[in-house]
Amino acid sequence: MNTPAVTDPFGRRSPVLETLAAWLLGLLWLLPLLYAIWTAFHPAAFATRFSLSAPLTLQNFVNAWHAAPFPRYFLNTFLLVTMILAAQIVLSTMAAYAFARFTFRGANLMFMLVLMQLMVMPDILIVENYATMNKLGLRDTILSIGLPYFASAFGIFLLRQTFKTVPRELDEAATVEGASALQVLMKVYVPLAKPIYLAFGLVSISTHWNNFLWPLIITNSVESRPLTVGLQVFSSTDQGVDWSIITAATLMTSAPLLLAFLLFQRQFVQSFMRAGIR
Repeated sequence: MNTPAVTDPFGRRSPVLETLAAWLLGLLWLLPLLYAIWTAFHPAAFATRFSLSAPLTLQNFVNAWHAAPFPRYFLNTFLLVTMILAAQIVLSTMAAYAFARFTFRGANLMFMLVLMQLMVMPDILIVENYATMNKLGLRDTILSIGLPYFASAFGIFLLRQTFKTVPRELDEAATVEGASALQVLMKVYVPLAKPIYLAFGLVSISTHWNNFLWPLIITNSVESRPLTVGLQVFSSTDQGVDWSIITAATLMTSAPLLLAFLLFQRQFVQSFMRAGIR
C-alpha cells in the first residue's frame, strides 16, 4: 500500500519527520491500551490514578469471568466468526472467479452493483434484516447473526483483483490436461491466492468479532449472544460502573484478536500489497 511521504516545509523527504509521525500515531493507539492494562491489573481504587506502589492483582479477571457466562460467549463468538468466514470464502471465491475469468452479459453491471454494496452501511439494513430473520423463524439464533453477512462485497472485490493477475496460460494448460473450470479454480487460483485469503480472514474475523449492534438487536438469550453483547452486563449493574472489571473483561474479549494480528501482521500487510490495492 502506497502512503504519502512526509516532507519538510521545503518539500524534501524527511525520514526524521516520518519516524516522529509513526511514533505519534503509535502512541495515540497505544495509550488507551496501556490504560486498560493498568486498570485491569490493579484494584478499583487505582483505576483513575497512577501510583508506583499500586498492588498488582488478577482478581479483576476472576470477578469478570464469574460475572458473566464467558465460556458460552466465547463459544458463540467462535462459531459465529467461523461460520461467516467459511460462507464468505466459498461465495466470494465463486463470484470472484466468475467476474475475473468469464465473459457474460451484464457482468460489468453486476460487478458495479457488488461495488455499490461497499458504500452501504450495514446498519441501514437492520430493520429489513430483522423482519427477514423473524419471518424465517431464526430470531435469537447464531445463524440469524451471521446470515446477513454471508456474502461479502469486499471479499469478492479483493479476490477478483487477485484472480485477474493470474496468467491465462495457466488456465489453458490446466484445460489441456482435462481439468474442469472448478478444478482450475481449486488447483490453480486458490493456491496462488492463499496470502489474500489470510488477509481477508483477519479482516472478516475482526469485523464480526467486534460487531455489536446487530447481535444486540437480534438476540436476547445467553445461548446465542456473542462476546460484545455479553460485555454490556458490566455496564448495567446497580452498584455503578467498576472500570477495573470492565477493562479486565474487555481485555479478555480482545486478546485473541490482538494476538492474531501480532502473529500475522507481516502477512496481513503483504497480502494487501499483493492484491494491488492502491
